[in-house]
Amino acid sequence: MSDIERYLRCTGVIDCDSPAIQEKAVAITSGLYTDKEKAIALFYFVRDEIRHNPYAPAYVPEYCKASVILREGNGICQHKAVLLTALARAVGIPARIGFVDVYDHLLSDSFREMAGGTNLLSLHGYAELYVNGKWLHVSPSYNLEKCQKCGFIPVEFDGENDAKDSLYDQNGRPHVEHVKDHGTFDDFPWDYVLGYIREFVARMGQDFDELMEIGQRIREDKFLGNS
Repeated sequence: MSDIERYLRCTGVIDCDSPAIQEKAVAITSGLYTDKEKAIALFYFVRDEIRHNPYAPAYVPEYCKASVILREGNGICQHKAVLLTALARAVGIPARIGFVDVYDHLLSDSFREMAGGTNLLSLHGYAELYVNGKWLHVSPSYNLEKCQKCGFIPVEFDGENDAKDSLYDQNGRPHVEHVKDHGTFDDFPWDYVLGYIREFVARMGQDFDELMEIGQRIREDKFLGNS
């Protein structure tokens, strides 16, 4: 398998061969002919039609599958990156998943509690798409409606340049600051992700299982509308 072919294959998480992913990718790119046009259309679909939900279940295999994320219509940054990667592969655009630690200056109190009381977030997800001979970093995390509500600057993608999260919000306040890039992967790297998160939590002096319980409680409260 060539290097590029690795980024077109279907996997258990990036299930670009599933009927739902295939049908949606074809529908989104109908009438478009170039990879650039298709990549732009796919990006905006995932950015805006898949709602950013910071309380969606994280690191649960059944919720990380691209077809499930498409069905649910919401997810965290990693979910949205997985879905964009799958949709791109479904129409023949090589794509891969990337992770970067970020300092998010504008976290809500509840999300900060889930993160262990810090604004430093591990393994923020993004996608890279191979368009016209180069890899482009694209972050479809925050949907337009959320950006308008929270005063964030929406990420825009022109199919030629990187589309990264904005350093500032619409009022000039610091927003997303990249701290450490973990690189890219041809599939969701479960062992790497879970191992790094355990190390990350330990460096903060926190108990991993206790922090996971806190996160689960907050997610359940949010889903049930109790907070």
